[in-house]
Amino acid sequence: MHNDDLRDRGPGPRFHFISGLPRSGSTLLAALLQQNPRFRAGMTSPVGTLFSTLLNQFGAGSEFGPVITKEQRRRLLRGLFHAYYDEPSPHPVVFDTNRLWCAKLPALLDLFPDTRVIACVRNVAWVMDSLERLVRADPFENTKLFGDETERNSVYSRVDTLAQRNRLVGFAWSALKEAYYGEHAASLLVIDYELLAQSPDKVMRLVYEFIGERWFAHDFQQVAYDAPEFDQALGLAGLHKVRPKVGLQERRTVLPPDLFEKYAALSFWQDGSGSAANVIRIKGA
Repeated sequence: MHNDDLRDRGPGPRFHFISGLPRSGSTLLAALLQQNPRFRAGMTSPVGTLFSTLLNQFGAGSEFGPVITKEQRRRLLRGLFHAYYDEPSPHPVVFDTNRLWCAKLPALLDLFPDTRVIACVRNVAWVMDSLERLVRADPFENTKLFGDETERNSVYSRVDTLAQRNRLVGFAWSALKEAYYGEHAASLLVIDYELLAQSPDKVMRLVYEFIGERWFAHDFQQVAYDAPEFDQALGLAGLHKVRPKVGLQERRTVLPPDLFEKYAALSFWQDGSGSAANVIRIKGA
């Protein structure tokens, strides 16, 4: 299905979602997608937080839950996306980024039946390595990733804190695993960061095929994205900075060997059995 086939879907943009693990290429993917003038994409938006807040107001035990019907809930949640993204000249296709979306596939597909979720992944040990490098890059800043000295006092406590189910990496990993093995997995495309960095043209063509859009010639030598004010507020400079040229940089890990080995074993998406998800894997994985 191509974009010409989508024009009768009604007013407003068509919504897709970018999710998955942190430090796994979601910002790079968004930076590439936004080169297409039909697309709007970027870093994590506030829509996911607003979505959760509304759900909490609808839920059992809330003051207004008993008087808001299911259809009203749908309209309010659907309206949230349109209110945020419908502009005087809206883009026909919008990609909203949030690690929350993998945990909300049933709701997203109820609101937007033709939607697709693209989940960026990476060997979890390298995710931890990447975050640890950002922390070490400024030893005079206490990033908001950690709540106290107990959490931030060593590489072991920092990594294990991030892996908790309600923290940056642990939540994203758990949400992705739910979507990967869930009943709506066929609407999920999993992209390994190494493949996106090594073969961006091939990967992006598969993305276009997955979302049913006509191919757009991307420039993989001149990619632009940065959010220094947002990153500085987190105390984590460079979190969303994308290098101009797409490519994979080889390096040694800064994690101790036992810690790296522990988290390298968590790449469940390399096993395709038991899941209907679409996966772009590294050859031989």
